[in-house]
Amino acid sequence: MSYIGASPTTSAFVTDTFNGNGSTVAFTMSVAPANTTSIIVAVSGVLQDPSTYSVSGTTLTFSAAPPSGTGNISVRFLGIPASGVTSTAYRTQTEFTATAGQTTFSVPSYTVGYIDVYRNGVLLGSADFTATSGTTVVLTNPASSGDLVETVSFYVSSVLNAIPAVANAVTTSYINGGAVTTAKINDGAVTTAKIADANITPAKLSQPLTLGTAVASTSGTSIDFTGIPSWVKRITVMFDGVSTNGSSGWILQIGAGSVDATSYTSHAVYTGVSTGGSSATTGYVIVPALAGVGTNIYTGTNVLTIISSNTWVQSNAASLAQGAQLFAIIGAGSKTLSGTLDRIRITTINGTDTFDAGSINILYE
Repeated sequence: MSYIGASPTTSAFVTDTFNGNGSTVAFTMSVAPANTTSIIVAVSGVLQDPSTYSVSGTTLTFSAAPPSGTGNISVRFLGIPASGVTSTAYRTQTEFTATAGQTTFSVPSYTVGYIDVYRNGVLLGSADFTATSGTTVVLTNPASSGDLVETVSFYVSSVLNAIPAVANAVTTSYINGGAVTTAKINDGAVTTAKIADANITPAKLSQPLTLGTAVASTSGTSIDFTGIPSWVKRITVMFDGVSTNGSSGWILQIGAGSVDATSYTSHAVYTGVSTGGSSATTGYVIVPALAGVGTNIYTGTNVLTIISSNTWVQSNAASLAQGAQLFAIIGAGSKTLSGTLDRIRITTINGTDTFDAGSINILYE
């Protein structure tokens, strides 16, 4: 027979078998059925009417002893009642008939703050009673004889692995401690692997875009940014009105523990200028060799993106003002580090020209 979906599964009805001896009327079953109609009883192959036997718990009792025979009594269960199921009372109601002047009433254990008190059917306000002990309720005004005092207490439950609805509830313990798991995220968009490789961290949850501190590029032969977090996957380096005192081209270098100055693949050009390009292996070229020393003002961005493992690709687009002339610069490059990137350096190809104007900053995510 054809079917849609998973292959059907079957299992036999639970059946008990007993030996009759002509005198025994009570037999102990393996399961307690709900009632006499929840089982099919046969004696020597003859189906028995439910009126000829009774059940109490696991005891089956016949009105007349079955005849002798080996395995001649069979009990087939039409269903097995659920086991191991516990129920919780979420609302406990208690009624009292007060005596004249009575103020204190002993009630079943309750959680403070989760109990209502009624007097002659009227719900009392918080000022009309005191319920702080967990076992007694004290009326502010004494009851009259025959007053009906009713208490309704409520069971308080909690979900152990719920995330509290408060600020900063998602912390390292929720992520690294296993509160976020593949099983809990059914659509698979966030997986254990993504959590393990630090794509999702408390820092990213609280601040996915992080702006560094701008550095004045008005002195020195290099500008460094260190302490970049290990989870960062993209970095934007921003230049505003930056210049140097020489004609050497500029490069951007990256590093893991220290700045790496080898094995870059990089090239940058001035657009519209056939001879205005530079290549380098000591860093990503961001400004080709300059002309008109002291009059070059560079403004723009460089973007570094991790493409696999510790390999970072770079692209830049910026403008260079040289007096009254304005040039556009574009470039790209690639570099593989031996470890996780944690620093960036902006310097010149000759390493001796100094910065003398502007500011530089980074934005990472």
